Amino acid sequence: MKKFVVGLLVLVLAWSCKKDDDGEDVVIVSSRTLSEVASENDAEIREYLETHFYNYEDFATQSEGFDYTIVVDTIAGDNADKTPLIDQVESIKIKVDSDDFSLSTEETDVEHTLYYLSAREGVGVSPTVSDSLYLNYEGSLLDGSVFDSKIGTAVWLELVGTVSGFNKGLALFKSGGDVIENEDGTFEVEGSGVGMLFIPSGLAYFSSSSVGASYAPIIFKVDIFRVEETDYDLDGVPSREEDLNGDNNVSNDDTDEDGFPNYFDPDDDGDGIATLTEISDDDGNIIIPYPDTDNDGTPDYLDPDN
Repeated sequence: MKKFVVGLLVLVLAWSCKKDDDGEDVVIVSSRTLSEVASENDAEIREYLETHFYNYEDFATQSEGFDYTIVVDTIAGDNADKTPLIDQVESIKIKVDSDDFSLSTEETDVEHTLYYLSAREGVGVSPTVSDSLYLNYEGSLLDGSVFDSKIGTAVWLELVGTVSGFNKGLALFKSGGDVIENEDGTFEVEGSGVGMLFIPSGLAYFSSSSVGASYAPIIFKVDIFRVEETDYDLDGVPSREEDLNGDNNVSNDDTDEDGFPNYFDPDDDGDGIATLTEISDDDGNIIIPYPDTDNDGTPDYLDPDN
């Protein structure tokens, strides 16, 4: 069962790299340290935020027909009096270790600043890093080069397979509310969460050039419609509850230390009894709170000695 599940995960989360069919030379990028790049990226992002603005006036007036699409432009000429993004964004600090990118230089707890803009607060719920989202998004470099876009074509996206700056950043937004069906068969979602993320490379792809450049800060525009809980291993415990240490990373919680994180392990404590069995009654109904037979504070499905 575990082999099947892990194989499925690999298929779901694998990154598909485009083969170089043009015979171009491979560019070797010299290795750099997290702390050096973090400082450089932060300066680049802040310069961008100081010299650009978004169509905040459109969001404020909400004129008829406005589609709540974020448009960014440079503060210059006729736009010289616009309020810069730096005065409208908020930020959080996220620590990164060199092990996250298998770097030869050992660094721990290197602080990276993630900036985010909430253009419209959603009316729904905030996602966790293990949820599935239905959204529009566009990823670009600071120079405007787009490397990924789902604008106008909403998709379901599993956050557990995305870079840390994206999945942790989206937890700062909210989804939309009720779904409204139109007569032509299309539908709309009321009050979706619209915003932007400004992500340093240490919270994204770092030295990889998969976005078009190495050590490059990236920007994501997002429009979040729906949030759905996931249960990747179908063990009855929602994946968001399998982040036992509360660090917003479900991949490093492995109760039985068998190499399978709990969110992808149908037997979390490795006692040979499926988690689903240990949290269900004889009729197959999940028992809440989860059973703790020996009353030691650890539910049976995480306690091999219950």
